[in-house]
Amino acid sequence: MLDLEDIFGPHGPLQRALPDFRFRRQQLRMAERVAQALEHREALIVEAGTGTGKTFAYLVPALLSGRRVLISTGTRTLQDQLFSKDLPLVSAALGRPARVSLLKGRSNYLCKHRLARASEQLALEGARTQDRTLARIARWATVTRTGDLAEVPGLSDAHPVWQHVTSTRDNCLGTRCAEYGRCHVVAARRAALEADVVVVNHYLLLADLALKEDGFGDILGTADAVILDEAHQIPDLAAQFFGATVASRRIENVVRDVQSELAAAVHASPEASTNGWHDQAVASLRHVADHLASIASVLPRQPGRFAWREGPRELNSLVEGLSQALHDLGATLEAAGEDSPLSAVAERVTELAAVMDRFTDMDELESTRAVEVTQRGFTLSLIPFDVARRFQAMLESRRTAWIFTSATLSLGDDFKHFAHRLGLHEAGTLKIDSPFDYEQQSLLYLPQGLPDPQSPAFVGAVIDCAIPLLHASQGGAFLLFTSHRALARAAQILRERWAQEAPYNLYVQGEAPRERLLKEFRDDGSGVLLGTTSFWEGVDVKGEALRLVVIEKLPFASPDDPIVKARIDHLQATGGNAFRDYQLPEAALALKQGVGRLIRSEEDFGVVVICDPRIVGRNYGRVFLSALPPMPVTRDQGDTLRFLRRHTPAHPQRALGAQ
Repeated sequence: MLDLEDIFGPHGPLQRALPDFRFRRQQLRMAERVAQALEHREALIVEAGTGTGKTFAYLVPALLSGRRVLISTGTRTLQDQLFSKDLPLVSAALGRPARVSLLKGRSNYLCKHRLARASEQLALEGARTQDRTLARIARWATVTRTGDLAEVPGLSDAHPVWQHVTSTRDNCLGTRCAEYGRCHVVAARRAALEADVVVVNHYLLLADLALKEDGFGDILGTADAVILDEAHQIPDLAAQFFGATVASRRIENVVRDVQSELAAAVHASPEASTNGWHDQAVASLRHVADHLASIASVLPRQPGRFAWREGPRELNSLVEGLSQALHDLGATLEAAGEDSPLSAVAERVTELAAVMDRFTDMDELESTRAVEVTQRGFTLSLIPFDVARRFQAMLESRRTAWIFTSATLSLGDDFKHFAHRLGLHEAGTLKIDSPFDYEQQSLLYLPQGLPDPQSPAFVGAVIDCAIPLLHASQGGAFLLFTSHRALARAAQILRERWAQEAPYNLYVQGEAPRERLLKEFRDDGSGVLLGTTSFWEGVDVKGEALRLVVIEKLPFASPDDPIVKARIDHLQATGGNAFRDYQLPEAALALKQGVGRLIRSEEDFGVVVICDPRIVGRNYGRVFLSALPPMPVTRDQGDTLRFLRRHTPAHPQRALGAQ
């Protein structure tokens, strides 16, 4: 049997299967340590620098182990890539066939029952324009084996028809559904139970671990190992799932469904309307609707998020009233009996009431509450300050290997911040440096003379700094911002400067879907893309299309955000140092992600520009610099322009706007 060095080495099975595969000592080292953790069922944290090939470094030992493995990724896109491309390729190369299952949340799967009702629903809502899309889904439904709506070309989960053809935990009929025997969600779960490797995403995994709400506990319970890719996302996601969230729309949907079930009960049995419980249910339902409307009436009309304690004084009592009204409604519906069609909706109401109780019973020393107002209603959120004890207890309850991996888990060589947030104090750690030659491939430019980031003139100064660099690189640039306001201002300034004839096409976040912007940017070759948070990570542009990354300012989380402010207050109240222990390490890891957009392969070249003068003017700047790859640093614009001109393609693809 081949050992790992034979597998990853020259002329090994991976190289035979992939002609472009290269032996990387770093990849082998990671694979060996992952294999050890799998064998001994250990917890392991691995930072694998860009280009390490971490996916193969954990897939190979996972497949060779013969153990049942759960792999969790950051996005559904990565899920699809693992399931459709990476796992089949590695499995074939190793000659180790494995039963692999892809499992997503129920909202990704077609619901046959709701598809049958969708035309009627859309007609009631006056959405006749969706008929063509619905007809396309109906045709696909006759041939699909998985029911995964990602198979439908051009259908985004933001499309209005999506919610009409999928189910939620609230509206699923379960075993009472006539389509239960052919249900795609049930089939996906069954396949996962029988698989050797199950590919999930972080949202699904954490919903199971924190809430046990979708019945995946039996799948996790039989896993010998859990591998979490893009693990840097886990602490914040765990805080969301160990907390609570209730949107007004969820309550409205429950009210609507109770109304529908009560009407159906009267239609099926007219004497039901004379029963005492029916009148009481109608009255209780009215109380729920009234309390919901009362909360909405006292909240600000302007969209935004604010701390609970900064909201209207009557918010607490109104939420308590809503919670009690839901309890009363649930008790009344339960009186109809377990065999009643109302039993399912009664259970939903009771569970919702229990969640609402958490908002009124919370301990302010352990968590914080916030309210977000949107155009469509409001959302109540409860976020715990510390999930470490709960997460650690969850890990210790299962004798399972837990492997956390990402390109951004450490500050310098220190994993303490990430480990502390999840209670992973006994976990092993391994840092694998990127195999890329940053000394030759890149340059870090820290411009001089820029104003304070709080200055009204700052964004204009950033654009003044960027324009000569954009001309030297002939486009091919990301301009990354820390706020939507700064992004909008930068886009406005660039368009004013280039009003006569733009030398490069601008791709601005919010003006088109993210994936479309990225595709057009890659195809362009000389584009300039302006983005905020969602473009700082998870974006992979290899080759000549990206050769310049300009970062507006250090990505400190806004202290005005109610959740951030509450965390700061909590740390200070408990004797901690909020800046040193929370704000600084979080910002340094975020900067590491943003800088990581530039060099994505051995052939890439380019410049990163950090315009924030605090990186050299404040003592904490060294924390940011030590977190970055070993890039040569310059403060001279001339050096930067010469580097860009030297490495910019001789004949870059012309910008479409300049043709």
